[in-house]
Amino acid sequence: MSDADTSESSAAQNLSRREFVLGATACVLSAGGVASRAAAPAPAPAPAESSRECLNLSAVDAIAAMKTGALTAERYAGALLERCASLKSLNAFITLDPSLVLEQAREADRRRASGAPTGPLHGLPIPVKDSLNTAQYPTSGGTPALKGFRPPADAPLVATLRAAGAIVLGKTNLHELSYGWTSNNLAFGAVHNPYDPTRIPGGSSGGTAAAIAAHMAPLGVAEDTEGSIRVPAALCGVMGFRPTTRRYSTVGAIPACSLFDQTGPEARSMADIALFDRVASGDMREIDALPLEGVRFALWRGFWFEDLDPEVERITREALSKLRAVGAKIVEAEVPGLRDLLDHTADLIVDHDVRLELMHYLAVNGAKLSFDELVARASPDIRAIFAQEVMPGSKGFVSEAAYETAVKVYLPRLRRTFKDYFAHTRAAAILFPTTLVTAPRIGDEAELSIGHRKISFDVAIGRNIAPGSRTGLPGLVMPTGIAANGLPVSMEFDGPAGTDRTLLRLGLSLERVLGHVPSPPI
Repeated sequence: MSDADTSESSAAQNLSRREFVLGATACVLSAGGVASRAAAPAPAPAPAESSRECLNLSAVDAIAAMKTGALTAERYAGALLERCASLKSLNAFITLDPSLVLEQAREADRRRASGAPTGPLHGLPIPVKDSLNTAQYPTSGGTPALKGFRPPADAPLVATLRAAGAIVLGKTNLHELSYGWTSNNLAFGAVHNPYDPTRIPGGSSGGTAAAIAAHMAPLGVAEDTEGSIRVPAALCGVMGFRPTTRRYSTVGAIPACSLFDQTGPEARSMADIALFDRVASGDMREIDALPLEGVRFALWRGFWFEDLDPEVERITREALSKLRAVGAKIVEAEVPGLRDLLDHTADLIVDHDVRLELMHYLAVNGAKLSFDELVARASPDIRAIFAQEVMPGSKGFVSEAAYETAVKVYLPRLRRTFKDYFAHTRAAAILFPTTLVTAPRIGDEAELSIGHRKISFDVAIGRNIAPGSRTGLPGLVMPTGIAANGLPVSMEFDGPAGTDRTLLRLGLSLERVLGHVPSPPI
């Protein structure tokens, strides 16, 4: 990334104090103040320049401005909703109710004006992946049978965010039933990548990532079983954090496999990721930056760096040089037996569990339909996958014996291997390019060309993120540059299980070294 790009990105991501105050004040003045707007059905349109300044605020800065009254929650919500409407063609949302969002924003303003305590997410509209239960909105899972389905209550994570002062900014589009990496949803339409609408945003949390990248909101909720937070973050040029498995609640989330399922945030700044973690984990201690000098990062070129697209390889190499320049230590070491262990813990665990866990979800949440009915009404691509790999009697149906061996023998062995790897390398994190390629075109879901080679889509998108999913490691995805085709490239940093706060502290410093990528040209 050039110096000019770095300067442009920094300006977009981090307004100076003077610009922030002036921009926030302009947002307030354009709407005429809290009291005069309380009874209005919608805020008056803000001047274009002040709206842009609102859209560029991080969640941390927007919340700070709303808490002081420099920016009203209604004006901020209005700016985000205008952005959502203007970029509707990206198809980032399945459900969006502007009147409900504005009503809750006005209530946040009234609470602040009355002197009532404000929460750490006061007034912040947050898009939520449409696989997490919400009482105010339907939860479809992106599948036809659940269109209009209203769960009885918010998922605990959603309830925690709302109790902290957040507002649900609609439900975001996703790969149907979270069963894929493209978000090319045949039931609700494909989500489009803001950097190039002919490209996928990644999946399954593609709608959340697209919304964050396109400045429809600064911070959103995603969910990850086998890369569904990290792949969209990588392909859309935003940050994504999959915490150690079970760090945040996954109750009330449409499941795939509870051994691997994990909710988490996507955002444009590390401060916002850290804020989300503090609220979601219930640990409100500050998270400060950890200097990188002397910190050890491990990699294995024989796995994570094989068959990279030349531009991904170039940008990754530049990122490694930046880390070395600030005193970080790069340790190269093989992960013994990794390929074999991954083969024996592959999709068979998810393919076994998804049927049983979806049956349980439907029953517990009163969906009033069976698993068989859910699948029968699914889109053709999802029905085909389930017919081949999930349903009893199918060619790929996983026997109990095979499942037991995978879960009780190979999965513990894989997790011990990574525990030993961290001990051997003394690394704070493993680093690697998140995907082998930049965002493929919508519809290119079989083979991809990398140089003169043909690589399967699943390998190009899913190979590198697979170990972290199956071992339950905390994984942080950070954009590292823009390829010659104008699409983002990112790196992932996976830390030892349970070291989430340390990884986030490192992330705050990594952000300063790696910088930000320019916003999408939309």
